[in-house]
Amino acid sequence: MSDDIKPFRIEIPQADLDYLHDRLANARWSGELPGVGWTRGVPLGHLRELAEYWRTGFDWRAQEAKLNSYPQFTTEIDGQRIHFLHVRSDRPDAKPLLMTHGFPSSVAEFLRMIDPLVDPAEGQAFHLVVPSLPGYAFSTPLAGTGWTMGRTAHAWVELMRRLGYRRYGVHGGDVGGGVSGMVAGFDGEHVTGMHVVTDPLTAANVATFMPGAADRFDENDPVDKLILRRMNEFSTDGSGYLAIQNTRPQNIGYGLVDSPLLQLAWIVECFERWTDLPVDRDQLLTTVSLYWFTASGSSAAHTLYEQAHSTDWGAPSDLPQGFAVFGADETVRRLVPAPPEAHWTEFERGLHFPAMEAPAELVGDLRAFFGSLV
Repeated sequence: MSDDIKPFRIEIPQADLDYLHDRLANARWSGELPGVGWTRGVPLGHLRELAEYWRTGFDWRAQEAKLNSYPQFTTEIDGQRIHFLHVRSDRPDAKPLLMTHGFPSSVAEFLRMIDPLVDPAEGQAFHLVVPSLPGYAFSTPLAGTGWTMGRTAHAWVELMRRLGYRRYGVHGGDVGGGVSGMVAGFDGEHVTGMHVVTDPLTAANVATFMPGAADRFDENDPVDKLILRRMNEFSTDGSGYLAIQNTRPQNIGYGLVDSPLLQLAWIVECFERWTDLPVDRDQLLTTVSLYWFTASGSSAAHTLYEQAHSTDWGAPSDLPQGFAVFGADETVRRLVPAPPEAHWTEFERGLHFPAMEAPAELVGDLRAFFGSLV
């Protein structure tokens, strides 16, 4: 295995861009039943408007240039190509920070946070390492089976070793939060602390996968009753996207890599259901475009399948832990197993994608948590 780290630039061929525009212009549209709104998927009018903007208004080349303004690299770890941004600060007190995105997201999730973290007007500065998860965007093609969160975490430990970082913090949400927690558990000698983001819906959704979790809650308690209702809503109405990827990723993969409409709807519905504050449309379409141009809708689905069939959830860490809760309510404290001494910050607005919904607030919390750690 080579430790080579190679510079990388995003250069999507014009033919690929033209093909996308042609597919969108000649899309075959589904009909729609009257009065169903968002209850059965993305409404036809909403998707038509967004697809037309993707075709005629969205400037991929501008977004490509924005991503390319940050140093990017690839390396091979455990047989898998890994793509990552590595943005170093000029500040002598800067601390290394490994940030991991989740599903259905990409490194573009963090675009509005990079400059404020690397070159802040005041407060703690960071050297940022922002990898694409295996099977996502330019960490493709997926080299084989077995890419669970645990295996990814081991790859991240190796990545930070190759980059020469002896001490570093970890941050993430969704899948990235799970990976970050495992990195902290695997590499406690070098990790200063772990910081994750969550929200009431995500916390309840995660609880549905914990054996016996529902038995911990009392239906006569109003807070517990709300938790149980959210868990049931996720199980019966909100987990369809996950069920198909956890069981038949190959089948849905054919559609995701062949139909830009399906790839667009697949991601847009998640953002609609999981956000509270408006997300910049161009930033969202940058992530959709990354999935489309790299055909990673399929390989990302396969990694979700791997985790669903894995029993490896890592080991708990006794390192400092930080939690930023967006759209906070009293349910989250009962759902998240945070130690009493953990850094805990609650924000009224934002939900699952705070790096895109409330980047300034998240940047401030990262500074507050990691600023005192060594």
